[in-house]
Amino acid sequence: MANNIIAVNIGSYRKHREGAYAHLARIGVRNVEIAVPAPGQAEGVRAQLAEHGLTATSLNCPCDLSQDPETMREKLEAGQAMGVPLFFISAKAGDLPKPEAYRRLRARAELAGEYGITLSLETHPDLGENATEARATLLAVGHSNLRWNLDTANLYYYNPNIDAVEETRKGADLIASVHLKDTNGGYRCWWFPALGEGVVDFAGVFRLLNERGFHGPFTFELEGIQGEELDEAATQARVAKSLEHLKSLGLA
Repeated sequence: MANNIIAVNIGSYRKHREGAYAHLARIGVRNVEIAVPAPGQAEGVRAQLAEHGLTATSLNCPCDLSQDPETMREKLEAGQAMGVPLFFISAKAGDLPKPEAYRRLRARAELAGEYGITLSLETHPDLGENATEARATLLAVGHSNLRWNLDTANLYYYNPNIDAVEETRKGADLIASVHLKDTNGGYRCWWFPALGEGVVDFAGVFRLLNERGFHGPFTFELEGIQGEELDEAATQARVAKSLEHLKSLGLA
């Protein structure tokens, strides 16, 4: 299972992002998720990553359904210029009727398809907070360039009485990307420590997806614990500890 693509969302370093690329290079991580570069900066960002032996395997892209889909075009152009085929998005219907939200998501998926990019919908309410809701959304949108991003801790945060492995089983065919995040399992509880310190059965999640031929990207999104203040050394140690946990399970 060591052929899994392991990446780190740069936000895992919280306010200590300046040294993140160098730290990732030191611990042997080669893939990252970062924000979509501003227009005209794609090549510079890619060159900066390359200096540290890094590649962006996904880009975090804003997705406000109240805006014209064309506002996404320059971001898709940047993604294409960087050679990144996957955009992580968080989209919410909010006050929109669900059918209208689906129509607007489809317009964005169609636009992404022009650039060879897949949009991966985050495990957020009210369109993808669990496998059942994600399936309803993807079926209603009906476009292959919209898939689901499974967030292993958001499942617990947004849904009481849920199990990450079972949700993975239910939604495995929908998944284009995974955010690896641990939790104590509490509903609406902001407690996201190093991987291996909570309740998520990462081996079970990986096993189900690997059996389907999915090997990533599996991206760390270490959002921390409410009220804590970590210095740079402790922040970097959390990322390194999370990687070691996956290695101990034979997943990285």
